[in-house]
Amino acid sequence: MYKQLSSGVKISITRSISTSFESYLASIGWDEEKFSMEDFVANWQKYFTENAAWFDKVPQEVLVSSEFHEEIAKKIDETIEKVLNEKPTKKQIDSIEKLQKQLGTSYTYDCKAEAAYIEQLLKEKLNNK
Repeated sequence: MYKQLSSGVKISITRSISTSFESYLASIGWDEEKFSMEDFVANWQKYFTENAAWFDKVPQEVLVSSEFHEEIAKKIDETIEKVLNEKPTKKQIDSIEKLQKQLGTSYTYDCKAEAAYIEQLLKEKLNNK
């Protein structure tokens, strides 16, 4: 069922998953011990019903189908894996290193999305100094 959707809808679904995942992780401070798949999925469902254009483009019979739910679960896993495995950019690394020297911090980060979170956190700390 998922495969039958237009490429634009599939891209929008993937984007909504990654955006919501990154937002959820930021809300828990990228703390793995606080992560709950149930909480993330609830967060994503709230996000896509309120913000995602794709939701209205998928027929109701598809949305309620168990096959679609299984395919979406696989898409969630694939998208999360991709987000977590995307390496930080050199620009992010350089910026974070510079900010950490200024602030005397030693945050670690493993992926591009987490680096973006840390960079923003450090910039806010610097502005509040």
